[in-house]
Amino acid sequence: MDFIDSIKKTKEDSFILASLPAETRNDALERITKALETNKEAIFEANAKDLERAKEAGLPAPIVNRLVFDQHKMKSCIDGIYDLIDLEDPLFQDLLKRELDTDLILTKTTCPIGVIGVIFESRPDALVQIASLCIKSGNCSILKGGSEARNTNRILFDTIYQAAVEAGLPESFSVLIENRASIDELLKCHEYVDLLIPRGSNEFVQYIMNNSRIPVMGHADGICHIYVDGAATIEKAVPIIIDSKTQYVAACNTVETLLVHKDIADVLIPALADASGQKIQYRGDARCSMVIDCEPASDRDFQTEYLDYILSIKVVDDIDEAIHHINTYGSHHTDCIITEDADSAAKFMALVDSAGVYQNCSTRFADGFRYGFGAEVGISTGKLHARGPVGLEGLVTYKYKLVGNGQIVGDYASGKSSFHFRDL
Repeated sequence: MDFIDSIKKTKEDSFILASLPAETRNDALERITKALETNKEAIFEANAKDLERAKEAGLPAPIVNRLVFDQHKMKSCIDGIYDLIDLEDPLFQDLLKRELDTDLILTKTTCPIGVIGVIFESRPDALVQIASLCIKSGNCSILKGGSEARNTNRILFDTIYQAAVEAGLPESFSVLIENRASIDELLKCHEYVDLLIPRGSNEFVQYIMNNSRIPVMGHADGICHIYVDGAATIEKAVPIIIDSKTQYVAACNTVETLLVHKDIADVLIPALADASGQKIQYRGDARCSMVIDCEPASDRDFQTEYLDYILSIKVVDDIDEAIHHINTYGSHHTDCIITEDADSAAKFMALVDSAGVYQNCSTRFADGFRYGFGAEVGISTGKLHARGPVGLEGLVTYKYKLVGNGQIVGDYASGKSSFHFRDL
């Protein structure tokens, strides 16, 4: 079976998967957790091979960090699947039930999107999260991970696939793509693939968007900001900033730019530098350079997603300048204000145009697992269909079902019959 035929078969099986009851889908997820636990040593061994190859190839440290799949990642994946099992079934939920006329009933009901293609970076745990979310939401999946994780991705996929098919899922419920050439073929499959979710560099995401007729959901950059207001407390601000930058430096929700109100800059910036030690390299504007030793920040720095232990700092005159900077340079991902002033917080949250807008907490909370979604297939910075961490709710759409008793539109157009809309 060639590539196009396999994708066509996945489309056909998507109608079968969409009709399966929650019990079958949850049973598949339960079996997957047990299979992952049973197979964990072989999975760790495959991951060790990928890590060795990555280091020999001299891949950047952030990529190597993302590549790790250890006991901690395994536990996180399994916990996420159990959380998914516990969540209410997102399918077959009535969002609206309305009587248009006697014996003419309209129902708006949730249903799967269909076939979702996800192209993701070096994180093997993303494969587990994506496959599990697609199963729970009744969607077939086409998965393409980075070549640097091919050994780990292959054994994880095989483990998931066997367990799910044994639970009664159709044979083509999921497909793993293992060569880059197939990506270009995938982009042409608009007849069979309903949605693409690319997770990678800005250039890669733009390439996907510009070379396919398939709808694309996701984000290109994660340029996240923290604004420390004049009414912030140092004791609260410093740990939040350090966590946002260093807790997992290679994530898209890591803070890249710090904006500091001029009234607190002389105290906050040195306190931050002292607390972080040598762990963070700072690049600051002229006013920042007056209070700590740092590299000068260029305009380019404020447009950069470092994914590294580098933080740009700019001192601003007021909250309006901070909001303007974020809306100009940000990627509409996640931005935070640290303040004890309720009015400033409300203004920031209303005017910052991002998928996630926070007060007094780490930007690292921007995650489907931490939102209680079970996991996520990615984070969307768009404004249509889904925004922010995309979990179960973002992986379903809806259809309108209309049940009548012989009604025809001509009777309503002529005035013989009339609508009397009533929500049931």
